[in-house]
Amino acid sequence: MGCCSSASAAQSSKREWKPLEDRSCTDIPWLLLFILFCIGMGFICGFSVATGAAARLVSGYDSYGNICGQRNAKLEAISNSGMDHTHRKYVFFLDPCNLDLINRKIKSIALCVAACPTQELKTLSEVQKFAETNGSALCSYNLKPSEYTTSSKSSVLCPKLPVPASAPIPFFHRCAPVNISCYAKFAEALITFVSDNSVLHRLISGVMTSKEIILGLCLLSLVLSMILMVIIRYISRVLVWILTILVILGSLGGTGVLWWLYAKQRMSPKETVIPEQLQIAEDNLRALLIYAISATVFTVILFLIMLVMRKRVALTIALFHVAGKVFIHLPLLVFQPFWTFFALVLFWAYWIMTLLFLGTTGSAVQNEQGFVEFKISGPLQYMWWYHVVGLIWISEFILACQQMTVAGAVVTYYFTRDKRNLPFTPILASVNRLIRYHLGTVAKGSFIITLVKIPRMILMYIHSQLKGKENACARCVLKSCICCLWCLEKCLNYLNQNAYTATAINSTNFCTSAKDAFVILVENALRVAAINTVGDFMLFLGKVLIVCSTGLAGIMLLNYQQDYTVWVLPLIIVCLFAFLVAHCFLSIYEMVVDVLFLCFAIDTKYNDGSPGREFYMDKVLMEFVENSRKAMKEAGKGGVADARELKPMASGASSS
Repeated sequence: MGCCSSASAAQSSKREWKPLEDRSCTDIPWLLLFILFCIGMGFICGFSVATGAAARLVSGYDSYGNICGQRNAKLEAISNSGMDHTHRKYVFFLDPCNLDLINRKIKSIALCVAACPTQELKTLSEVQKFAETNGSALCSYNLKPSEYTTSSKSSVLCPKLPVPASAPIPFFHRCAPVNISCYAKFAEALITFVSDNSVLHRLISGVMTSKEIILGLCLLSLVLSMILMVIIRYISRVLVWILTILVILGSLGGTGVLWWLYAKQRMSPKETVIPEQLQIAEDNLRALLIYAISATVFTVILFLIMLVMRKRVALTIALFHVAGKVFIHLPLLVFQPFWTFFALVLFWAYWIMTLLFLGTTGSAVQNEQGFVEFKISGPLQYMWWYHVVGLIWISEFILACQQMTVAGAVVTYYFTRDKRNLPFTPILASVNRLIRYHLGTVAKGSFIITLVKIPRMILMYIHSQLKGKENACARCVLKSCICCLWCLEKCLNYLNQNAYTATAINSTNFCTSAKDAFVILVENALRVAAINTVGDFMLFLGKVLIVCSTGLAGIMLLNYQQDYTVWVLPLIIVCLFAFLVAHCFLSIYEMVVDVLFLCFAIDTKYNDGSPGREFYMDKVLMEFVENSRKAMKEAGKGGVADARELKPMASGASSS
């Protein structure tokens, strides 16, 4: 583990920030707990495989409990069980389009067959001919192929006509219809606003026809996101002031228009004498007055906030400029979302596979129709709860590892005075420190998020189940609780990220790091507000720019397609993907800015630029500090507010 057991004793007495000077393991008990939890996740998967769920999932099984492609044992009191299906390797459903959306399964008899029908079979004679030619009987085991056209039970024991052409699903040996009509029915049940089936079919055909354009536009959004991350460094100053001017003009213009409409309507003569129309006119006038007063109050508050924040906008601009330099020195940061996404996809694939195993594990039970289902009895039936908690905790753990990796790399960059002495790959060095020392801290931080997320998800599930049944008071209470838990989760996420930064700087455990980071953030509360408002708004506009550019390119390209008439769905897919890509890249930028700010706050608190206490910061941030000091000196005793405003940053200077 690369730990020193005596480090924890030293941490209790050491409270001064010493960036990158020593390393020790943090939150080891939480790492052990996380490892035990992962072992439990592995036990669930192993149990499912050991009880035959893997074979039933991959090979498939019929309605009588027989696994396709192998010899089966007889199940007690179940007819047609214990059959030899060595040569029947595929599962065939008599009515594959009969979908049970509530229980998420196909309501049809399943049989093991030797081959899937590759062509549509319109009559029982064609079904019989297919069985005699290919040796693949598509009717129930109790019915011989020679009886398909003569037996009175054929309507029940044979597939629904016409039998759609189908092909086996790779790796899962199920015969799935080639035609999309079944999937369209499933989508129609979920999309209630589509009343015309032809509309949905045209939408799906539009997606299939324009798949090359969709792929190209997705790559375009990826390129635009990477370009934007580079140019933000150079346009941050101009962009901030443009946004400020637009907000001021927008608020003034909106307020002025509302007062103008109010005055115009108030001065206009009342031509009607109908009481109802007079009442409506008075209500509209009163509403306009309320809107105008509200807009005026909002504009005044906005101006006051901008007046207070005006000196902190310069810090936001400086941090964005330095963040651009960080990406130049640490180019691998750009690819961090890819590795995180790849790790999440691998884990989600494993989780879904295990969930499918759980759906087919257990003992054979006969249902009301006389067919076989596999269910778990006893305490083991609650394993899926453990599995769901694992989905949340391990997903949050992977995301927290990304935050710790980015924080470690940026901290290394910031607190290395000579950038030529940076490690060859600071990202890999940060990953190495994470694995050797801080996995326990990441496990603890992600578990705290899990504790908040699970109750919120439970309340959301309850709210969805009671939709339309609960009274107004209960609905309001549920929504309020969900909203409060969501706000708490966001706050904890922000605090966790800063706690990881503190751990990367000083190698302290999670609670100590969270407390230290919280103190720093409170001391710089106004700066935090400025960075989180101005900075986040800039990045949001960047996301909007990428989505609009990709959408515009999509409209221009799709407009020349003549193979289909509806291209709304392809455009929506492209815009959603563009937003997700822009969010992934710009969230890394936002993360770097937050880490730089905490490093800057610590640097200005414990250093003052004097010999032996030199600043670590970049020249751009140094200029901001010098300008702030000049402002403090000019403020003097006459500018108490400004002096108090700059005090937390220059506390080190005042002590010297």
